[in-house]
Order: sequence, then structure tokens, then C-alpha cells
Amino acid sequence: MTCPLCGTRRARRGCPAVGQQICAVCCGTKRLVEIDCPKDCPYLASARDHPSAATLRRERHDVDVLLPHLRDLSERQSQLFFLLSTFLLRYEPPEFQTLVDDDVAGAAGALASTFETAARGVIYEHRAAGLPAERLATAMKTVVTEAGGGGGSAFERDAAVVLRRIEDAARTTGARGTGAASSRAFVDLLRRMLSDQAAADASGPAGAGGDTSRLIVP
Repeated sequence: MTCPLCGTRRARRGCPAVGQQICAVCCGTKRLVEIDCPKDCPYLASARDHPSAATLRRERHDVDVLLPHLRDLSERQSQLFFLLSTFLLRYEPPEFQTLVDDDVAGAAGALASTFETAARGVIYEHRAAGLPAERLATAMKTVVTEAGGGGGSAFERDAAVVLRRIEDAARTTGARGTGAASSRAFVDLLRRMLSDQAAADASGPAGAGGDTSRLIVP
């Protein structure tokens, strides 16, 4: 039986997420990236308990890529970065589109400009280029605004800093990849970096309420 994911290698592992047998290579490389693995998957548990050398190298690489974008952030800014990263992983674009790094960068950049302008006392809504990025920016603004809880210009400046970091990360992370894989390099890196439990505990998309505000604003 041929693996339904790659269509080339022999399928040997039963995958509870796919509902079919897949090959070991797809299991190892697409786990938690393209495959939404359940927590009780034995292969997932084994990989976490006994990570391979390749997995450890990838984890170190991911940390090296993401760390510069987190450096020198305040506690509140770091929390907002995590909140928005979790939101991006849960965000479902309409019409079965795929969330790509260009849309993340465009949305974060436009929203950062909006908050930078607001912090100077001018209300002006900057628009992202392209409908997918504009829709994402609208959804992200809801999360950021509710998280701010009326924090005023100080929070708007913090939000702008975090959004610029996300924009830069989305634009530069893919430069380390090649071909189609690089179009979601940042999104996939976030998926690998954020644990399932952390994602479950964080607030959901666009529905972030009072708990989120208490988390972000001291």
C-alpha cells in the first residue's frame, strides 16, 4: 500500500489523524505541521520521549530563527507575541484558503502602522495589500484591541512593536527555506514551537475576552 500523503513510499504506520496508514517519513516530517496529530498517538508520544538527532537539530534551528524576534521585548510585549502567535495557528482563512507568511506579514505590517498612528493621536486605518491579508488584519485587530483593555497609547506602542516583530519574522523566516515550503515557513515554525497545551490554554481567535486582558495588561 502506497502512502496517501507522498504517493511514493510504502505505508507502514497507522495514522489516527489521517485514518489510513502512512509512511514513516511522512509521519516524522509532517507531524504537527501538516498532520493534526491527536495527543494519544503512540508515534507522537515516542517522538516526544525520544526525539531523534534530526528533531533536536530542527528544534535548535527553530529557536535560533525565532529568538532574535523576541529579544528585548518586555513581559507584556512577549505575552502579546504569544497571544497573536496562538491566534495565527487557530485562524482559518475563508474559502478554504491557506494561511501563508506573506499574508501574515502584510496584515501585521498594516496593523502595526495603524497602532503607530493611533499612538501619535491620529486615527487612521492602514490597509493591507490583498483581500486575504486585509481579512487577517481585521481579525488580528480584534484580538489586540480586546487584549489591550483600554490601555491607551502605551499599549498601542507595545502592540505596534510586537506586530513589527511578527511582520519581520514572517518576511525573513521563509528566506531560509526554498520552493513551496518557504511560503509557510513562519507559520509552520510557530506550530512546531508552541505546545498543544499552551495553545489550548491561550485565548481563542477573535473571542479573547476578559481573561486575555488581564493576561496582557498589568
